[in-house]
Amino acid sequence: MEQDYTIRTMTGAEVEEAVGWAAAEGWNPGASDAACFTSVDPEGFIGGFIDGRMIASISVVNYDAGFSFLGFYIVHPDFRGKGYGYTLWQAGMGHAGERTVGLDGVVAEQENYKRSGFDFAYRNIRFGGVPKALAVDDAAFLKPLTALSDELLAYDRKLFPAPRERFLDAWISALGHTGFAATREGVLVGYAVVRPCRAGAKIGPLFADDPAVARQLAKAAIDAAGDGEVFLDVPEPNGEAVALARALGLEPVFETARMYRGAAPGVDLERVYGVTTFELG
Repeated sequence: MEQDYTIRTMTGAEVEEAVGWAAAEGWNPGASDAACFTSVDPEGFIGGFIDGRMIASISVVNYDAGFSFLGFYIVHPDFRGKGYGYTLWQAGMGHAGERTVGLDGVVAEQENYKRSGFDFAYRNIRFGGVPKALAVDDAAFLKPLTALSDELLAYDRKLFPAPRERFLDAWISALGHTGFAATREGVLVGYAVVRPCRAGAKIGPLFADDPAVARQLAKAAIDAAGDGEVFLDVPEPNGEAVALARALGLEPVFETARMYRGAAPGVDLERVYGVTTFELG
């Protein structure tokens, strides 16, 4: 390892560069992801630098005092196998402190994560392709999701391991993002956001009380996205979510392992039809 290797918080431009690296690795990030991601914990985006050039990245985003999520752990191909990544990893984990840390690990790295104290929880599968027409029942009343409400924050909190008001505020209002809220008799029973990505569009989150509402939200999101490919990241334990992806004619294109260091949080996966994002959970 070279002596002038330095580790520090990334600038906004450097976070954009890390998002570009993720795109090169096949993660297909969204067009507005960088700004949304740093809304949570800007200090959690950490880079490794040699002579001012970023050669490694990691994000360890602290949502609250108990939960962090790790992503963007990438070392530039020219500098792999030299110890730079592990040094940066230690800095990132130091930022998390004693919090439970989650991540979505690609297949090639899962054994390394296990050696670092992470335990396998379940698989997430990215389904993608040009979706088929989907017949739906009007199971709920849909309306555009343009602003946060206490009801939405309470609903999201049941399906995500930590409160994330700042993130959701940025996510819902970001350029190109379109959201829908589903209600029955005035009560929120699901919501979804779709966003443009480097290729096609991704739906995430897709949270719903039951399959009928999930289908209705998925159709609305697909209609909003327009023609082209759509991607949905599905927690494999939710069989209804997998069935929805297949009903849309989507095929598995990528997979990760959701892993945790520390106690796995209690999340009702039966209502998680689409993960918000592999990078931030």
